[in-house]
Amino acid sequence: MGKEPSVTGGRPDITLLAVTIILVVIGTVMIYSSSSIIAMEKYGDGYHYIKKQIVFVLLGFSVMMGVSRIPYRYWGKAAYPAVLVSIALLTLLIIPGFGTTVGGATRWFRVAGISFQVSEMVKVVLVLFLAHYLTKKVNRIKEFSRVFLVPLALLLIILGLILRQPDFGTAVIMVIVFMLMFYLAGSRVTYLAGLAATAIPAGAILIMQESYRMRRLLSFLNPWEDPGGTGFQIIQSFISFGSGGAFGVGLGNSMQKLFYLPEPHTDFIFSVLGEELGLWGVFVVLSLFMVLIWRGIHTALESRDLFGTYLAMGATMIIGLQAFINAGVVMGLLPTKGLTMPFISYGGSSLLVNFSCVGLLLSVAAGSRRKD
Repeated sequence: MGKEPSVTGGRPDITLLAVTIILVVIGTVMIYSSSSIIAMEKYGDGYHYIKKQIVFVLLGFSVMMGVSRIPYRYWGKAAYPAVLVSIALLTLLIIPGFGTTVGGATRWFRVAGISFQVSEMVKVVLVLFLAHYLTKKVNRIKEFSRVFLVPLALLLIILGLILRQPDFGTAVIMVIVFMLMFYLAGSRVTYLAGLAATAIPAGAILIMQESYRMRRLLSFLNPWEDPGGTGFQIIQSFISFGSGGAFGVGLGNSMQKLFYLPEPHTDFIFSVLGEELGLWGVFVVLSLFMVLIWRGIHTALESRDLFGTYLAMGATMIIGLQAFINAGVVMGLLPTKGLTMPFISYGGSSLLVNFSCVGLLLSVAAGSRRKD
């Protein structure tokens, strides 16, 4: 594998860093704009959410810089312990008394007033494990029982624990990341096709078993069938985008955030952004994500080893997939999955994980540019 890469010898990816900072600034502004009225009504303090988010931003930025300074190959050594810790934490969540339940879902640990969503961390752990595993098995990647089956079994264990919470959106992201990383590694397409052929009907069964998932799917197909119930959320999102037009109604002037649009500072913050900043605001944010994805892919292709390539591709997938799935949901192109917009939505767990992914990309990029 060669000598360990030295981060200090390489230049940081300024474009990636700048895009990340711009997205965070836009997100911070939009969180205050979308949450101040709700925070005043709920807590008597219009700055409640923005103050917490600023703390998360400062902590996340520190995490990103810390991760970026660690030679990325060192993370391979943490892959297996991280998987064991993740499974242990996910298991604790299903034991009564350990996890915190919000809206019928038990996804969080709460310690000293601070909540952390375990499944967010597990996405990064999965990428770390797959990057390490696929690097080790690169010469036997087409073997099913000795290469494909082991991580598939691990994935099924993790998915079972995550769906128990339940967190269907994160499960979907993890399946897509798993398949894409194996495809990039050169796995047989027949294995992936078989997995997809199994996952699709399994997902359909899970949807039909839970009435709220079925209602979400039906409301996505025709929200006007129940405009005051299951279709309310997406219809309000449509109104937000429609009201914004090309240039928006102006920062802070959204009407839909005034108790019409549920979760305007989390899952549907992109709708508020579309209303206040208009089509051009939406275009700018999606363009920034495209630049981030481009820099992530470039970093992967420029990596000096396969582990760096797989790690960079996986980190890029986590951010890119979630960004465009969230955009698809709020625009009515995909069923509601409860996924936030990276760097834009309120939430500490998601922000810390996304900062960590950028830190990994910066580490791989710097390692690839080090002085020999």
